[in-house]
Amino acid sequence: MNVNYQLRKTKLLQSLKQHQADMMIISNRQNIRYLTGFSGNAATLLMSQDASYLITDYRYFERACAETSDIEVVQRDRDAERLGQCIARCLPSCESVAFEAAHFSVEQWRLVAADLPYQNLFGVVGCVESLREVKDELEISYIQRAAQIADESLGEMLSLVREGVQERDLALELDYKMRSKGSEGISFDTILLFGERSALPHGNPSNRRLKLGDLLLVDFGAVVNGYRSDMTRTYVFGKPTAKQTSIFNTVQHAQQRALESVKQGIDCNSLNQVAHQVLANSPYAQFAGEGLGHSLGLDLHEQPFIKPNVPNILQAGNVITMEPGIYIPEFGGVRLEEDIVVTEHGHQCLTKAPQTFEL
Repeated sequence: MNVNYQLRKTKLLQSLKQHQADMMIISNRQNIRYLTGFSGNAATLLMSQDASYLITDYRYFERACAETSDIEVVQRDRDAERLGQCIARCLPSCESVAFEAAHFSVEQWRLVAADLPYQNLFGVVGCVESLREVKDELEISYIQRAAQIADESLGEMLSLVREGVQERDLALELDYKMRSKGSEGISFDTILLFGERSALPHGNPSNRRLKLGDLLLVDFGAVVNGYRSDMTRTYVFGKPTAKQTSIFNTVQHAQQRALESVKQGIDCNSLNQVAHQVLANSPYAQFAGEGLGHSLGLDLHEQPFIKPNVPNILQAGNVITMEPGIYIPEFGGVRLEEDIVVTEHGHQCLTKAPQTFEL
């Protein structure tokens, strides 16, 4: 199964026509990878109706040539030629030039515009990102493999849980196990927290030691061919209290209700409301997390987001997280997160680790 980069390029060029642009300057690393296959840094992609160029420097030139096809790779001497000059050299006849406003700094715009005095240079938002929302079979297979690596690594890490172990040590072990199983790296900085610290939605692992009765929250992911997984599990070390069990059951119920509602055509706000209603009707309403999830792929957080006031309609092929949570300061938090693929009539779950509570 090969990536159809030509199809992706055709879709982008159709979008450029709607913006009445002759050319687009693409600077976001993940957008460049999506459109060309180039996985390095320090590159700028030019796409027009007539030609496409990938501009990079000597550090990545050979790699760019090896990873791409049907695109001309241009080597720029950064000390002798400004980016704007190189763009003008590659595509001198383009009059209307779009750039990624969300990824182009004001200083970059100023310098490039100075070298393109006869072009109309204007910013656009989300042209490539909108194409990335629906994943093809190959993209889904990469995320599925990343999720599988995470599942297996978590199971092995849990065998190391014991009283007195530090958050930091378990997080390092989990990261190592994912890499040893083929992950290119970690999807994001692993979150692994004990006890009252589990109430920090995005806390960093510390030297806090595990005690009997502690909650243990772990949020982590693997990476395969640039595509990321993202999973959260929450456990209790020892016998759970009635309050801990009640919080866990509430979060699990909120997630299950949302999963039952997922299908092509539902809007993100309505889906978020399904889970929120369960949390809002619980004794822990004031401690509930605000959003339900997000899409993921080459970036950890992609559009669409599953949260209030987001009208996006889910489509078959969206890969999203379902991650309701309750976070009580000085007590602890519970979050459960799955990666799922939206289908016509429901969803396919990519993360498989059991939602066991008691360790």
